[in-house]
Amino acid sequence: MIRNITQGDKAIFMTMAKDFYSSKAVAHDIDVGIIETTFDTAINEPHLIRAFMIEDDGVPVGFALTSFYYATEVGGIVVLLEDIYLDETCRGKGFGSKFLGLVEKEYPEANGFHVGFARKIRELLIYTRGMDIKSLSTCRW
Repeated sequence: MIRNITQGDKAIFMTMAKDFYSSKAVAHDIDVGIIETTFDTAINEPHLIRAFMIEDDGVPVGFALTSFYYATEVGGIVVLLEDIYLDETCRGKGFGSKFLGLVEKEYPEANGFHVGFARKIRELLIYTRGMDIKSLSTCRW
């Protein structure tokens, strides 16, 4: 199940986010205060950043963050996938694909979707297991 994050998710979000933001998936470590501000902003201002909790049989196993911007190039709103984190035991089980499908369904008015990632494409491929460079250039994301 994928749902909106709630205030009650703060402790588990912080644990997962600290793991994610100190991993090879990001260019540099992120200060804990910034992670906390991100969570609070997602709770209080979901029009700026929306946070999702990813669960497996009711157990939190990951999170995802999206934000939004207007792009002249596509003539409208773009949904930016800021981050997606899954516990190592849940990677490769389709949670990421389900999340991408959910976002497309939730934002039919979006004229584009963008995946933000660090300098190395290798980390992107790890987090989008099963996709290769050629499929990335042809998918909506």
